[in-house]
Amino acid sequence: MRRIDEDILEVRRLILKMGAMIEERLEMALGALVEKDERKAQMVIESDDKIDQLELEIDRISRNMIVLKQPAAKDLRFVFTAIKITTDLERIGDLLVNIGERVLEIVNEPPLKPYVDLPRMAEQVRKMIRRSLDAFFEGDVELAQDVIADDQFVDDLNIQVFRELLTYMMEDPKNIRKALALSSIAKSLERVGDHTTNIAEMIVFMVQGKDIRHAPHEKGE
Repeated sequence: MRRIDEDILEVRRLILKMGAMIEERLEMALGALVEKDERKAQMVIESDDKIDQLELEIDRISRNMIVLKQPAAKDLRFVFTAIKITTDLERIGDLLVNIGERVLEIVNEPPLKPYVDLPRMAEQVRKMIRRSLDAFFEGDVELAQDVIADDQFVDDLNIQVFRELLTYMMEDPKNIRKALALSSIAKSLERVGDHTTNIAEMIVFMVQGKDIRHAPHEKGE
């Protein structure tokens, strides 16, 4: 039987792989929108099974650690954090599938306007994902708290995009279907930010043993 520190190293490796895959799929999904690339959108949708399989493998190793190896308190917090992180990453993968599906709905139509805010949202959440995973591997609470604060930027952009799209829908009913697809993409990106915030909050728990999930944050909640 492997030692618990070997299992922890394997879980860390798999989470790194899962996070890298999520980042790649996020860039691909927005690339599909901006470049009007149907193939990229389809690849995002089809890759979801690989993300799901990584979640199942991490979950299996983590649960075996709890059941068979009775980890000490610090290691136990790591295991619980790993399970939660992979759940949030898997849900981010599902949101990217939604983005890919919405892109396919409008990929062959001219855009309502040049895409500016959606790529900005995508880049922000991509940075949040990267920084949250860096915080996880380094046990960096300050970096995790920065990620939590950064989510406000994504929330504000989502509201801005929705208001702009609402204007297009009011101006011409022919814009409604396309505007709703774009609004769904923006909402999915906003939800990616939420799940990344969840990851950052769990990192604080892992390092400090403090649950801040429902505590007010500096962004004004």
